Amino acid sequence: MEASLGKRIKALREALRISQEELSQRLAMDRASLSLIENDKRSLKADELILLSKSLNISIDELLNLKSSTEVVLERAQKPKEKRNDLRISVPRKNLKKFKEVLLYILGKVGAKPNVGETVLYKLLYFIDFNYYEKYEEQLIGATYIKNHHGPTPIEFQSIVNEMIENKEIEVVKSKYFQHLQKKYLPHQEPDLSVFNANEIKVIDDVLQKLSGMNASTISEYSHQDVPWMVTSERQKIDYESVFYRTPAYSVREYSNDEIQTH
Repeated sequence: MEASLGKRIKALREALRISQEELSQRLAMDRASLSLIENDKRSLKADELILLSKSLNISIDELLNLKSSTEVVLERAQKPKEKRNDLRISVPRKNLKKFKEVLLYILGKVGAKPNVGETVLYKLLYFIDFNYYEKYEEQLIGATYIKNHHGPTPIEFQSIVNEMIENKEIEVVKSKYFQHLQKKYLPHQEPDLSVFNANEIKVIDDVLQKLSGMNASTISEYSHQDVPWMVTSERQKIDYESVFYRTPAYSVREYSNDEIQTH
């Protein structure tokens, strides 16, 4: 059944664990106006639609595509769901464990940095996954990344983080970074290092050392120079094999210190 735009906005907001108050601040409107929009009693202006797209980390085309949705299923003992035409990502327990431990490792190492909010975490996970695949032709986390205008986005992230919050493995906090609202995560436990091998730790540490000082805007722009990003169509899955494609453009995987801006 096709959802209305207001219901879709509300569903996306709740999936991202964003309150009406927080989203209304991002849209520079009062909460009552946002409530009217979510209840289809007020239309969106063009500038509000752009801000909403950025706030929900989704393209305008995808936001307005009311028949489309993405489902993430964390694999566990459960009845099979009815077959659907939407993009459905199943996360095996083995991959779920690896994702959680990598996230805990990142948060323990650099999560306290004021610039490391959710957007930066997305890009760190992307470079960890794709750098490892390029070097060893094996997946480290093996997350599914979608190309959107903010950069590569791991679509399993919110479902896995929500489970970690419920299990009290991490805590989400809201903060401001240079007047921009930011979502940060605090770890409540140490990562299980037994799930990593030496090569995996080295790749993770290398990415954190070289990229974790970037703010959200800089690391997003930086990811747009990466070959897998450049060869992928908007809102499509980024193929791991694309790390081996060749383009005339500079690949950020070379990590030139002169080209990496951290401010």
